Amino acid sequence: MPIERLRPQIGTVLGVSDWLEVTQDRIDRFTRATDDHQWIHIDPVRAAVGPFGATIAQGYLTMSLMPSLMAQIPLELEPSPALTVNYGLDRLRFPAPITVGSKIRARVTLIDATGVESGVQVIRRVEVEIEGGDKPGMVADTVTRLLFS
Repeated sequence: MPIERLRPQIGTVLGVSDWLEVTQDRIDRFTRATDDHQWIHIDPVRAAVGPFGATIAQGYLTMSLMPSLMAQIPLELEPSPALTVNYGLDRLRFPAPITVGSKIRARVTLIDATGVESGVQVIRRVEVEIEGGDKPGMVADTVTRLLFS
């Protein structure tokens, strides 16, 4: 059963994604998709003299990047799950702003693995690191169900 392969990894870093640059174009596209038009995201001139010194990514933009960043750090399981379902988040925080032009990456740690009907539920802590930063831009405990039939 896959859970026996996961339990010894609890508490360990599963991996780190590649760096991804957060561009103004990405922020602007997310703004249009979500109607989050705060000046700290879309007005570079005003934001330059604001509290962060530049425009910043929306926290939910950062959160929305989790699937692509986490895809670079797959759980190695045999057999592979028939279906992987995002079950939600137990915790989500944005400790530091991610300014435009920053590079970010995800560091993923396995927090827990428990049996559920037809599979395994895993909790992974995703820390979105900011290149050169002291604090992460986001910390989230993701809950995923791996279903095996």
